[in-house]
Amino acid sequence: MAMSALAISLHKLGHTVTGSDKGFYPPVSNHLKEAGISYYPGWHVEKMTKNGNPDLVVVGNVAGSQNPEWLCVQKNGIDYVSYPELMERMLIKKNSIVCAGTYGKSTSTALLACILAQNGRDPSYMFGGVPQDGMLSARISDSPWSVVEGDEYKTAKWDEKAKFFHYAPTHLLLTSVVWDHADVYPTEEDYINAFAELVGMLPDNGLLIVSGKVLHQNAAIIQRTAAPVVTYGKTADNDYQYTNVASSTVGVDFDILHKDITYHVHTNELGDYMADNMTGCFALCHEIGLNPDDIIAAIQSFKNIKRRLEKRFDHDVTVFDDIAHSPKKAEAVLRSLRQIYHGHIYAVFEPNTGNRLEESIPGYDGAFAEADTVIIPRLSIVKRVPGKPAPLNGHSLTSVIQKTHRDVRYVEDDDQLVAELAKAKDGDVIVFLGSHGFRGMIEALVSKLQG
Repeated sequence: MAMSALAISLHKLGHTVTGSDKGFYPPVSNHLKEAGISYYPGWHVEKMTKNGNPDLVVVGNVAGSQNPEWLCVQKNGIDYVSYPELMERMLIKKNSIVCAGTYGKSTSTALLACILAQNGRDPSYMFGGVPQDGMLSARISDSPWSVVEGDEYKTAKWDEKAKFFHYAPTHLLLTSVVWDHADVYPTEEDYINAFAELVGMLPDNGLLIVSGKVLHQNAAIIQRTAAPVVTYGKTADNDYQYTNVASSTVGVDFDILHKDITYHVHTNELGDYMADNMTGCFALCHEIGLNPDDIIAAIQSFKNIKRRLEKRFDHDVTVFDDIAHSPKKAEAVLRSLRQIYHGHIYAVFEPNTGNRLEESIPGYDGAFAEADTVIIPRLSIVKRVPGKPAPLNGHSLTSVIQKTHRDVRYVEDDDQLVAELAKAKDGDVIVFLGSHGFRGMIEALVSKLQG
């Protein structure tokens, strides 16, 4: 998603951009088409060099050592960078706001970009997702402000460090630190240390806005900076406290308390965790001098990016699509749905690479408690990690979740899975959770439900 966002922003600046990947899925594929960018699945040197050698190739982590396009780049001495390096060159500004964390960072980055844009800061920005309101996923401006999503995944095959180390943060919003990406961070300590090092990059006159949960669970992270530290969260010991959270099928209402002043916020977005995300963004924007009423107006106008509790069908049965590809993220989504829906909840779950490794197994305990039925589909093929056991397959993942959940099924055939879900009754909820595109199953299910 981040690569597609950069492609569109460079296309807008007048550059000729094309690209390849192992596959393209909605909503990213649709977004690229709408922007007029050509792309192709698979790796084809003749297509990459159709108009001569490119001036620059941005190499993603998906390109293996024997990838023919990558081999062509090296053989012909074509200039190349990782996409974090490209952002470092072209998008990061003097005032660099970085939003990082295990979860909440994409939504929070998009919201920060929205707030700053509506309040005259005209930031350059990038976040990994497709907005639902027509806003671009990335933009390069002349403003001294930038807002970017700080991804902790590795930069490139030649740079094992996290992407966010390229973004020179002066202002950091840290939403959460819960061990993830076991394929890159073999231990929890490795994972936490990456965020501690990021915090340590802040200048003394910078700013750290941090979730109180991070402060309580990993206080050593905060000790790495001399910059001012401002906290937010549910409890009264935070500088910005959110309270009176009320969720419904039409949105979330909550209050933000700061220095004995109460600010009321309503959002049409679903999920009680939106109160946490929005309070963090409110705190950062308030601390850099924006008017509270103007911040709230921007928050209330915000439409989230696609695949964040995105309603794909809303009638007798409700169908959601969410990018939650780890047990922790799935748990948060399911908890939010249970608060506002009373029917049977079906969760179709496909984890990302790191959450298919043995190290991730303890994280599944109780994660699907708020789902009535969990269905594991045929899992997309992922690369094996050298020196590691084979990733969990569909059967073994099902067995892992069955340890703490009574109704978990592995359904290998996509048509069978859709047919089973199409039998859902009035008031039931079906939520697809995972980073892959589910091979058209969502669209097929919606078609069946429409009759």
